[in-house]
Amino acid sequence: MADIARDMDISSPGRSESYELRLKRRNATERRFRMYGVIAITLAISALAVLLITIVSKGSSAFTQAHILAEVFFDPAEIDPDGTGDMKVIAKGNYALLAKRSLYDLFPEVEGRRDKRALTRIMSSGTDLQLRDMVLDDPSLIGTTQPVWLLASDDVDMLWKGHISRDVPESDRPISDQQVAWLDQLAEQGQVDRFFSTRFFSSGDSREPELAGIWGAVVGSFWTMMVCLLLTVPVGVMSAIYLEEFAPKNRWTDLVEVNINNLAAVPSIVFGLLGLAVFLNFFGFPRSAPLVGGMVLALMTLPTIIIAGRAAIKAVPPSIREAALGVGASKMQVVLHHVLPLAMPGMMTGTIIGMAQALGETAPLLMIGMVAFIVDIPGGPLDAATALPVQIYIWADSPERAFVEKTSAAIMILLGFLITMNAVAVFLRKRFERRW
Repeated sequence: MADIARDMDISSPGRSESYELRLKRRNATERRFRMYGVIAITLAISALAVLLITIVSKGSSAFTQAHILAEVFFDPAEIDPDGTGDMKVIAKGNYALLAKRSLYDLFPEVEGRRDKRALTRIMSSGTDLQLRDMVLDDPSLIGTTQPVWLLASDDVDMLWKGHISRDVPESDRPISDQQVAWLDQLAEQGQVDRFFSTRFFSSGDSREPELAGIWGAVVGSFWTMMVCLLLTVPVGVMSAIYLEEFAPKNRWTDLVEVNINNLAAVPSIVFGLLGLAVFLNFFGFPRSAPLVGGMVLALMTLPTIIIAGRAAIKAVPPSIREAALGVGASKMQVVLHHVLPLAMPGMMTGTIIGMAQALGETAPLLMIGMVAFIVDIPGGPLDAATALPVQIYIWADSPERAFVEKTSAAIMILLGFLITMNAVAVFLRKRFERRW
């Protein structure tokens, strides 16, 4: 009080000079603090914007693919030589030869084995599968000549999208001057174009970039998340209820709580090592299976769900419990009929956030073998599969230039899933949240 009296002239309505000086300093400090906060937020948003722009600029072109228009004669001698119409025989036809002949017809002046081999390299090695699927869907094509947009090779696709420069020396690019000349000739005739790549969303992994897709990884992630969800939600919710409502307060429950909090901070690769040692080596579960991946991710996600569940239960006012007990409800009835419904929105939010965290994990899945090269689409949790983040890791390690855009496109899709899950969590929290 004596200091305040010295700083202020009590007898006058004004303030002393020292008080005004200190007030200015406090205001200046507050302004600087706000400025630092705005700068920090601006830097964070700028870094995020740069990251997103980089990913989108590199990955957006992966949703289209270059094609070459050619007249394909579906020669019965190569598809169904006996004319039986047996689909098994038709499926084994020499469709690669049909695709090559269609290119040879476009450039009849090309002769010599080496030149013909260079010519066929402008189309994808998967054109035989493309033609086979066409015939299997419509066997009436046999014996006819049809215009078909054949899938171009990854090098042609990169050249057409501008990712491979024409100005560099021939020795520094994967496509020769002669192949560039052939493509230019086709382009003048309107026989080269880009179309939306449905294969990217409908096929599994491949060694050829133009044939690789994410559907196998998406299905593998789905089965993995389903196993994780079925294990974590019942166990996590029941554990949270017991620890918060029924467990006695002693050193043992304190020890359990400390361990749960510590497990939430354990690096994810440790859970992968645990899954490798226990689920694979000890119990002998199949490697690369979504079942094992889901169990490992469940161990990693469980502490997060338990902590979120306990926080949601704590947020329910004690008056709710006291009122229910006052009208004769048992402890179990209080929890199941009153506390749990009110805490469920917070539990659901914690579950969705935990599942989003599990969806983006790679290290635990690498340890249990889900990094294997899987072409087939998994049909269940016991089939060999990979996951979307692991697929991104595999493609990022591939040397082909076309896998760069595939990697960025897969990252865009994964970010879309994560943003959607977090948006759902925010919506549920806002929609069902009650303020007491």
